[in-house]
Amino acid sequence: MQDGAILVVGGSGGLGQSICRRLLDDWRALVFTYHSNAGAAALLRDELSARGEVRALCADIRQDKDVEAAITAAESFGGFKGLVFTAGANILQPFVSQMSQETWDNSIDIEFRGFTRLVRLALPVFRKRGGGGLVSVVSFANYWFPPGDAISGAPKAAVEMLTRAVAKEEGRFGLRANSVAPGVIDAGLGRAVMEQTQPPEFWREHQKRVPLRRYGQAGDVAEAVAFLASSRASYVTGQTLIVD
Repeated sequence: MQDGAILVVGGSGGLGQSICRRLLDDWRALVFTYHSNAGAAALLRDELSARGEVRALCADIRQDKDVEAAITAAESFGGFKGLVFTAGANILQPFVSQMSQETWDNSIDIEFRGFTRLVRLALPVFRKRGGGGLVSVVSFANYWFPPGDAISGAPKAAVEMLTRAVAKEEGRFGLRANSVAPGVIDAGLGRAVMEQTQPPEFWREHQKRVPLRRYGQAGDVAEAVAFLASSRASYVTGQTLIVD
């Protein structure tokens, strides 16, 4: 078991729930945040509480006070030693020419500015604790761009870059920082994109071109996150693990 507590930002979504379930196999305590999906968060909290110390917090990562409260909650569980960022804006792959400034601003506020706020407030606590593991969930769109994915990929590219910067600068304090880049995942926002952007026959044909002949599941991403967040990856930092 990993010492201390891990914080998952965005734990009530399709990927977030699976990540929380997997992390509790490794960590003594877990805190996860949600923004609007209180029902899903309550169900997940009740499910996981039978297995360990779990706390769910409603948090808007655009607010310093909410981020501080989440970090404080993890610290109160015996020490803040792990952080997973898997929050994302609900977008459905419009082309660049179709996006309003409001759409851009909302995505950037939640993903990139939210992550910068989280990093800024978390680093002093990580230093006090002698480091830990940070994992950001980004996107394979940064390596193979499908048209319509700019609104998702661009903010996540910035998150990935900042994660690498943290790895370079904070390693001397014992903090490892890595990213996980999922491909097409049949869960959460990935499933919403499949259901709302193209007819089923499009995805059936697309799946035939996938070497494994299947789309990823939330558990595939959760396993990668769990590895990078844990001491099993004690000499892995500044990397992006592509799950695709």
